[in-house]
Amino acid sequence: MKTPSIIALIHGPDQPGLVSRVSSWIFLRGSNIVHADQHEDPEAGIFFQRVEWIPSGQMEDEAAAFKKFVGEELNMAAKVALSTDRPKVALFVSKIDHCFHDTILRFRSGEMAGELACVISNHDDLADDAARYGLPFHHIPVTKANKAQAEDTQLKKIHEHGTELVVMARYMQILSDRFLNEAGCPVINIHHSFLPAFAGGKPYHQAHSRGVKLIGATAHYATADLDEGPIIHQDVTRINHRNAIPDLIRKGRDLEKSVFAQAIRLHLDNRILVYNNKTVVFD
Repeated sequence: MKTPSIIALIHGPDQPGLVSRVSSWIFLRGSNIVHADQHEDPEAGIFFQRVEWIPSGQMEDEAAAFKKFVGEELNMAAKVALSTDRPKVALFVSKIDHCFHDTILRFRSGEMAGELACVISNHDDLADDAARYGLPFHHIPVTKANKAQAEDTQLKKIHEHGTELVVMARYMQILSDRFLNEAGCPVINIHHSFLPAFAGGKPYHQAHSRGVKLIGATAHYATADLDEGPIIHQDVTRINHRNAIPDLIRKGRDLEKSVFAQAIRLHLDNRILVYNNKTVVFD
């Protein structure tokens, strides 16, 4: 069993000696670093670091002390988490079920450092499947006329379940700016194209009409701007003139599952820093 550790994501103005000061703080407490990686954006003058260590003392106290040190002495921002944390995740889905099943099975197999808390859908097609998985299922129909009321119900449900992350497994509705602001947690979406190409609806049809030779999938954080949030992970596969639209959809769905899973895993493992609508992903 892995020894419990503290994980910190740090970013702020670059300055001399940051790596040394961070590692010295951990070393002088008698703690042991097990992973450290850093990146500098020379154009913006911003330093980014992910550091993980096994604490010498009480985990919560040492984590709080480190966050205070980073803020007060380094003048930088820090997100600090414990490897023992198991954030609760709400799964949003419509009718398309490949990412729904794949995501649930990955959580059940222990791949993800979190816990699926509930399934929320604007259709009831997957209610029986959710029940077989032992997951609470909330059917909340969404129309143009009731969208605000439906989102109120969605927000109530995710807050009741203590949700710390929402993942959109091909949930075919646009979440409003108000929802994203009031959710109180990040939202990860899987889009079935290699963004920024073919944003919006029916990207495989768009790709086929353009005769492209690569199609892709993109996982990103959802923002008020449709399909323009910070990109977490992407992948592509080759196609050719012999591939019809059903072939593109079949190949694309394999990509969607793996890209979506990797994005969720990276987030729950505290490997992503977001800035200026971009991400730094520590592998």
